[in-house]
Amino acid sequence: MKVIVLAEKPSVAKEIARVMGSREKQKNYFEGPKYIVTWALGHLVGLAEPEDYDKKYQTWVLEDLPILPDNTRLKVLKETSHQFKTVQHLMKRPDVGEMIIATDAAREGELLARWILKMAKWNKPFKRLWISSQTDKAIKEGFASLKPGQQFDRLYESARCRAEADWMVGLNVTRALTTKFNAQLSAGRVQTPTLGMIMDREKEIVNFRSQEYETLQADLGSFEVSWRPAGGDGRLFEKDKAAKLKQKLEGSTGKIVSVKKSEKTEPHPLAYDLTELQRDANRRFGFSAKQTSNVLQRLYEQHKLVTYPRTDSRYLTSDMVGTLKERLSSIAIGPYASIARPLLRKNLSPGKRVVDDSKVTDHHAIIPTEQTVLLNQLSVDERKLYDLIVRRFISLFYPPARYDNVSVTVQIEGEQLYAKGTTIKDSGWREVYGGDYDDDADDEQDDAPGQSSGKLLPELREGESVKVVRCVLKPGRTQPPKRYNEAALLSQMEKHGLGTPATRADIIEKLVSSDTIERQGQSLHPTGKGKQLIELVAPELRTPELTARWEAELERIAKGQGKPEPFLRGIRDMTKKLVTDVKGSEAEYKPHNVSNSHCPDCGTRLLEKKTKRGKLLVCPSDDCGYKRSGEKRLSNRRCPQCHKKMEMKEGKAGLFVQCLGCGITETLKKDAKHVNKREERKLVQQYSKPEFIGSNLGDLLKAALEQKGKE
Repeated sequence: MKVIVLAEKPSVAKEIARVMGSREKQKNYFEGPKYIVTWALGHLVGLAEPEDYDKKYQTWVLEDLPILPDNTRLKVLKETSHQFKTVQHLMKRPDVGEMIIATDAAREGELLARWILKMAKWNKPFKRLWISSQTDKAIKEGFASLKPGQQFDRLYESARCRAEADWMVGLNVTRALTTKFNAQLSAGRVQTPTLGMIMDREKEIVNFRSQEYETLQADLGSFEVSWRPAGGDGRLFEKDKAAKLKQKLEGSTGKIVSVKKSEKTEPHPLAYDLTELQRDANRRFGFSAKQTSNVLQRLYEQHKLVTYPRTDSRYLTSDMVGTLKERLSSIAIGPYASIARPLLRKNLSPGKRVVDDSKVTDHHAIIPTEQTVLLNQLSVDERKLYDLIVRRFISLFYPPARYDNVSVTVQIEGEQLYAKGTTIKDSGWREVYGGDYDDDADDEQDDAPGQSSGKLLPELREGESVKVVRCVLKPGRTQPPKRYNEAALLSQMEKHGLGTPATRADIIEKLVSSDTIERQGQSLHPTGKGKQLIELVAPELRTPELTARWEAELERIAKGQGKPEPFLRGIRDMTKKLVTDVKGSEAEYKPHNVSNSHCPDCGTRLLEKKTKRGKLLVCPSDDCGYKRSGEKRLSNRRCPQCHKKMEMKEGKAGLFVQCLGCGITETLKKDAKHVNKREERKLVQQYSKPEFIGSNLGDLLKAALEQKGKE
């Protein structure tokens, strides 16, 4: 009997087929002596739509909500139905006796495979391929140690609950908001609280009132100190007080009352999980979370250079220790040779900061594979991301960085002034980064004002006398909180349990594509639509606490500590309440993106929407559907009066050109004869005689062109 292998994508199926000897290529699968390898093209089966339960739901009506079927149905997705038929046909072959699920080894991968098995009515044995990289070695080892399919039943139940919860909440609240306020308003259990966090930050910024302040620094000749009161941060908000303090200290003498030295050790950063890698790539290269996910997927799937991307663990497992030298050997080339080769001559004994089985669930941290790397085959973005992963991996085997901290306290005229200095004793793991490693944490905090820190200090002794050479008051202004960039937002989403490493990038992109937030440089700003939307949804859906509880419950279900039925009952009750709140709302929604252009078909003012291809003008009327590009399209025609290029537009009669400055309009007809510029000027002059005085230039040109056509 043969075994059917179900992969998630054609590219993965191709590699499995090659490694496992299935060399006979068919249109939608590969076949060999033992294995038939096919693929799922992502989801082939999904949850049924409301109209699949009742045709009346094709029309969105507020009174029909909430839509909560007693028994959830599945349906074959239309766009991939041809591939489902292939998979179903292969499952029903009499010579097929077993199935191996080889979709992504994660919650979503388990879900899409189980739905296919359920829809195709598979009732034969099945096993699970659970691997963390796509190398030939990993595939062979995975097939040699297949796991029983039932071992992942709880993971499937967790995934099913997630999908059904998103369907109930997202579909019902979105339909309720859209029909109630007659606008395309989308909400969901994860995207809405994420928008809520961005909006909360926006309110903090809007309500912030900036204040001017000054800080005082004193030059003592060989080093500088900053004034700071006990328990304060050195900011002086009263100008007269600052001036008096400067006058008091200027030219005064004092003494060093304290010199404290302490040796600090700084261990290497933990290995990357997906969220930390997305944060780092955003901080260093400006990559969006989605961009990092896409590039990382190519490194994993196409180049086979890194392990499974969508992990939430930053540790390795003990059974991987034996593979570490092989991985280091594969990357000890080019820019990494000098920092990786010394490790190959040592015995690697990583500690609990690297290897900890208790902190690895489905997948270990993202690290390089044993695959030999050819750097010249990687794109610029792939090189950048690969460099981050490789250097982080190498740094795991370097010792901590050691440095001396020096804190100095100076007393002058009864005032306390401070200085801090740092002396590197052993760069340790920082050597991997050439000393250029900057960990900005969440990019949320700046250095406290009025502190002299990080500078090299001379040898200083307690009791030593000092004299103020010069005092300087440095002006400053209190700053509002920073708007979230993607790195900071990912940190907050992770902190509050919003989404998973695999879904957070898509949540951010969904908020952007639905025009509720927008990117301005590296910052994320709420749009006018987003600002209104967050006020229209129920308060409990705006904050992350509720969704975080749901996500924690899904994790409990995956571990067998919780049950699906109580969770889904709670979601149904919550959905009913959310819809009731929308129905009873007395709020109003005003489109924020109304343009000055009118629909040529129905006369309604068009709405301006941002797309990946630029601005789009769309008619909001339900029964119209008119849309056109909102970008200015300049034609090669020039205005006969001001000679500027005319803008191309579209109306009921078709295309026309118009000069925005002069107002001259010309229609464009496919059968119109070409008139060159010289003839155009001649015709305008000919018909600009006294008998034509009183006509506008557009009429003159029209008459001239008509005359030319007759000739």
